[in-house]
Amino acid sequence: MKYISTRGKAPAKTFTEILLGGLAPDGGLYLPEEYPQVSRAELDAWRSLSYADLAFAVLSKFITDIPADDLKGIVDKTYTPEVYRNARAGSDTAQITPLRTLEPGLHLLELSNGPTLAFKDMAMQLLGNLFEYVLDKQHAELNILGATSGDTGSAAEYAMRGKRGIRVFMLSPHGKMSAFQRAQMYSLQDANIYNIAVRGMFDDAQDLVKAVSNDHAFKSRHKIGTVNSINWARVSAQIVYYFKGYFAATTSNDQDVAFSVPSGNFGNICAGHIARMMGLPIAQLILATNENDVLDEFFRTGVYRPRGTENTYQTSSPSMDISKASNFERFVFDLVGRDAARVSRFWSRVDAGGEFDIKSTEYWDSLPEFRFASGSSTHADRLTTIRATWEKYGVMIDTHTADGLKVGLERRRPGLPLICLETALPAKFEETIVEALGRKPERPVGLESIENLPQRFEVMDKDVDQLKAYIAAHATSEHTAGS
Repeated sequence: MKYISTRGKAPAKTFTEILLGGLAPDGGLYLPEEYPQVSRAELDAWRSLSYADLAFAVLSKFITDIPADDLKGIVDKTYTPEVYRNARAGSDTAQITPLRTLEPGLHLLELSNGPTLAFKDMAMQLLGNLFEYVLDKQHAELNILGATSGDTGSAAEYAMRGKRGIRVFMLSPHGKMSAFQRAQMYSLQDANIYNIAVRGMFDDAQDLVKAVSNDHAFKSRHKIGTVNSINWARVSAQIVYYFKGYFAATTSNDQDVAFSVPSGNFGNICAGHIARMMGLPIAQLILATNENDVLDEFFRTGVYRPRGTENTYQTSSPSMDISKASNFERFVFDLVGRDAARVSRFWSRVDAGGEFDIKSTEYWDSLPEFRFASGSSTHADRLTTIRATWEKYGVMIDTHTADGLKVGLERRRPGLPLICLETALPAKFEETIVEALGRKPERPVGLESIENLPQRFEVMDKDVDQLKAYIAAHATSEHTAGS
């Protein structure tokens, strides 16, 4: 299996060749040369597999340059109940991603049982083990640079802490995450973890990561890699739980379903798009945004128009407070028939602060073939959905999951079973839960007073040179965990 860039000016590479780098040299994102197809016989065989065995079956179609026995060992190490022990009361932890049925035809797929209580753990734990394996084979080190709007950062840091040969430099918007999210990241005292709070919004932090990644000389000299959802391995790992959720919600591979996905950076729903392209019977992918509705606007109007940080709202579902959706480029590449030149022209406008419009092109008519629907949610909607779900089902959901449930119920086609992806446990967004329900959410053991722990982080302006100087000063072997 080889991987190509969405912008068409980078050589095709293998999985392990793109694993550590993130962006392609031409600024594009990597995708498989073609999506592997899953036969009906394979679907039938996969239906009864454990999560680890299913992950091995799916990932084997994308990872052909790691020996099968080694890949199986990495997957088995990643997907064990001991790692995903923070399940809701009554959940089957052996399932890794238990399906909770609220009523016939309406389900929550629990993806938030990992160490940081967010769905990002599902891919990040695998990424940490893949990085460690490849770096050991190459006798190499890696400086990971990432940006987070809340959950990616803590998931990455918990996956990489203590990993030999790895340092993590994680950027986050200063003062824009929940208190719990900040504490999860900033309270880590591991020598290989560096938290940088950027004055601005998430898009400012993400722009800094892209700027450093596009300085190929600096990136090579300091061995810069990425764990953001621009990293293909993240997306490939997320494909697995779409298959697992489908099998749990259906009794036959003849049935169709809808998935509703809270979406900020488009990585989570991009995995669903690829699962459908592989042959999973997904009749509808429902994209839910918050007040930052750039993606909803695209699917309604055909215009992709990032707002800029000055027009990005700070909301009660902060992990979706994003204007530029990094993974959206992967979907547009498929939408335009994998025309890399067209994608390059589109993103040259976006990178210059502009927009693009597909409604005036031939691609607008083909958009329905990809089976997307979309909608948005407000703070008032979140409060209403959290209350209604608690009162009707006795289930407490977080703010992002509330966005997904609200939009999913509005936009699903009649008769389709709806699977809403749970993206975080409510403990991460305590203030809004208290506002909605008048009570605090329960916290897993060991996290009861995490906000009171000492915190360690640097505050920095949106300054590429300052960031590079900071990385250069700390990206040395004596700062590497396990050395």
